[in-house]
Amino acid sequence: MSLSALPQLETALDKTALAIAFEHPAGDLPPISRVRKVIQRFSDVLKDAFFTGLTADRVVRLRAAALDDIVIQVWRLFELDASDHTLLAVGGYGRGELHPYSDIDISILITDALNDVERQEIEGFVRYLMDLGFDVGQSVRTVHETRDAAAADITVITNLMEARVITGPRAIFYDIQAEIATTRMWNSEDFFTAKLSEQDRRHERYNDAFQQLEPNIKESPGGLRDIQVIAWVANRHFSSQGLSSLVGHGFLTEAEFNVLERGRSHLWRIRCALHFLAGRREDRLLFDHQKRVAELFGYTDAGSNRAVEHFMKDFYRTVRELSRLNEILLGLFQEAILQRDREVRTTPLSRRFQVRGNYIEVSNESVFVRTPPALLELFLLMQKNPTIKGVRASTIRLIRANLHLIDDSFRRDIRARSLFMEIIKEPRRIGHELRRMHRYGVLPAYLPAFARVEGLMQFDLFHVYTVDEHLLFVVLHMRRFSYPITEEDQPSLVRQVIERIPKLELLYLAGLFHDVGKGQGKDHSTTGAEDAEEFCQNHGLSLFDTNIVTWLVRNHLLMSNVSQRQDIYDPDVVAAFATTVGDQMRLDYLFLLTIADIRGTNPKLWTSWIHSLLSELYLITLRRMRSGGESPNDKTERIRETQAEARKHIDSSRFSEHAISVLWSTLGDAYFLRHRAIEIAWQTETILGADDADLPVVAVRNFEGRGSTAIFIYAVDMDYLFAISTATLDRLRLDVQDARIITSEANYTLDTYNVLDAETRSPVDDPLRIQEIQSRVRSSISAKEIPAMRTGQLGQRRLQPFKFPAAVGFSIAQAQSNTVMEVIAPDRPGFLSVIGRAMQNCGVRLHDARIATIGERAEDYFYITDFCNQPVISLETQNALRETIIRDLNA
Repeated sequence: MSLSALPQLETALDKTALAIAFEHPAGDLPPISRVRKVIQRFSDVLKDAFFTGLTADRVVRLRAAALDDIVIQVWRLFELDASDHTLLAVGGYGRGELHPYSDIDISILITDALNDVERQEIEGFVRYLMDLGFDVGQSVRTVHETRDAAAADITVITNLMEARVITGPRAIFYDIQAEIATTRMWNSEDFFTAKLSEQDRRHERYNDAFQQLEPNIKESPGGLRDIQVIAWVANRHFSSQGLSSLVGHGFLTEAEFNVLERGRSHLWRIRCALHFLAGRREDRLLFDHQKRVAELFGYTDAGSNRAVEHFMKDFYRTVRELSRLNEILLGLFQEAILQRDREVRTTPLSRRFQVRGNYIEVSNESVFVRTPPALLELFLLMQKNPTIKGVRASTIRLIRANLHLIDDSFRRDIRARSLFMEIIKEPRRIGHELRRMHRYGVLPAYLPAFARVEGLMQFDLFHVYTVDEHLLFVVLHMRRFSYPITEEDQPSLVRQVIERIPKLELLYLAGLFHDVGKGQGKDHSTTGAEDAEEFCQNHGLSLFDTNIVTWLVRNHLLMSNVSQRQDIYDPDVVAAFATTVGDQMRLDYLFLLTIADIRGTNPKLWTSWIHSLLSELYLITLRRMRSGGESPNDKTERIRETQAEARKHIDSSRFSEHAISVLWSTLGDAYFLRHRAIEIAWQTETILGADDADLPVVAVRNFEGRGSTAIFIYAVDMDYLFAISTATLDRLRLDVQDARIITSEANYTLDTYNVLDAETRSPVDDPLRIQEIQSRVRSSISAKEIPAMRTGQLGQRRLQPFKFPAAVGFSIAQAQSNTVMEVIAPDRPGFLSVIGRAMQNCGVRLHDARIATIGERAEDYFYITDFCNQPVISLETQNALRETIIRDLNA
């Protein structure tokens, strides 16, 4: 390989300058810095050429050619050219494909064991390359050692299959080629099986999903490694190099080969850009690179979607297509390699399909042309026959070739509509088959609303998957309510509710449509409801069922918002929610949709605390519906019942009825409306068991089914207590989920924080950690100082691309007793402490807080009054508070 093949960049690596750089007096080595300057000039020229239009294909081949020149110079420098050793390039370097900062993998073949002088020469050679700034992967083996290593390790044999001689005698290379031939080791079947297993493990590391937030260009499903797996298997089976040979062998059509080539070129271009922008090897398409690459490639904002979202949508489409081809080709290899000499039983399944070796296939190649609805029938048959492992590759190819048949006429065909509804109603494998329909292109072809959101990402840390992947994960989680894989899939309340659902297909349709309205610059809930209504009407659903589905899509965020942003113990909040929902059946459907939606959005978002909030809201609302609502007098009755229940949990042998009554008389109605009986009992015992000398008291407890750790603080009311407490909890790596602040008539504060461990997103149950929490919080309050913020809390690298201006808004709470302050801002260390300090400085008292951090975005709600416990209605106070919070958050 030579630069002369690329005359317009012939001077990219200045060979004359390189030769001069390697000149040196006898006994000395040329200075590393002098050689590195020549290499750096080459890298700069290559980078400039790429940014001005040089293709990635030429970049990777230019770099491999340049590395040959450099490596040969270093080889000669250590007089290895006079030895009988052979230097091989292996792996990507062996293919002549080196990205800007990729490793260089080499293998040194030796005839016999090395003596001390030879060992020092080779060690010096490798060390010098590393000193030049290259990441070197290397091995030094005899032919027999190489043969043994290749026989034992699939990675070694794979590298050697792509080896080429850089310099040295070729005879030994021919010897090793003979030793690793398929007749001696790793025949086609063994090699294919090992590579398929290797790919399955790699895909599993990425949750078998290519549409992830920060995908790995090389390793993720549908990435460059998937293309290379095809080439490796073809190489081993056909003893040929490159993907083009598969066309001649009938494994690839010309069109499929062109798709592979375009896909690889696209991913190569992205990978080159990542390497050049990062100034190092970087195969992850990180947030801070996504925007820069999109801009570099000329993407612009269009409509309601940003340039980066358009860029990522093209990326996802590319890897989806590559993933489909990977599945087809490996399926064809499986049939040709693993099943070629085996008698495979064929069993008729219907007039149009049969099963061959546990894989479904068409009975003849004209099935889809003659009966287009068979494109849906295939998936229904797979649901009904769970022993079928998959679809034969030849049939997948036919599906792809006949997708054009799914047009408006197809969608109006009563046979197609009936088949699709049968798929939705089938009690088995709906999640799996919808994902398969998506993978083969059938689902987006049949549902245009779904096609609109295919590959649509949302540039934030909240949504882990693209919209289409999210919708399918939601349906998958819904299915697991009935057929759980883990205990978490079916909590007891979910099990009770799912058994009452009259028509599960309505739940699945709501899950499939709830986000299809995104990306259009409108309210996605309303747009999605319109799409769902049209689908239901076209597919023969009754007016009642249609209304259920459209109501669920339109209100799919309702329960999540109420549970996480409002006080679910406020009767007025529950009354308003119950009125909107209307009846128990809708409540049941909405409860299940909400859980599946959150779990399908981000695995880290679903916590036991969120589950407990939703469950409590569900049960409180259900009680209200069954009782027919509350009158104002019912609040008094509710407080009386709560106090009576709390007394049952209090140790009457330690605490007198009189002491309890005196304490409770100072706490006010809000305390008993906002706390559960068991919490009241615990806090009452904590307070009555303490003396003034014990203040401040800090107690920690985990309540069964609560899903969080409760931290209770009892102290004389003081300035900046909320700021001090939350700053301390932040330094303890605890995430506050909920805060309830009560000030008694006796001027004591009763503050309750429900927290989760910031790392595990679970309650704190380690006794030593609990002791540390109590000690640190008590010390901070006693010192009356706000602890310094800690750094590195949120992974600032990931947050940097998502900076947006903070916003603070005010409204009057439903009960009219306080003001709701909403703060939406980028999350940061000490967020709550900043707000607590601002409230104190502006003469505002906090009574309750709902904390919701969504990815990079904090959306918190604070229920506040002035120091006279009146709503904050003064515009002057509101503006002062807003300006202070925004200023301090930006500090």
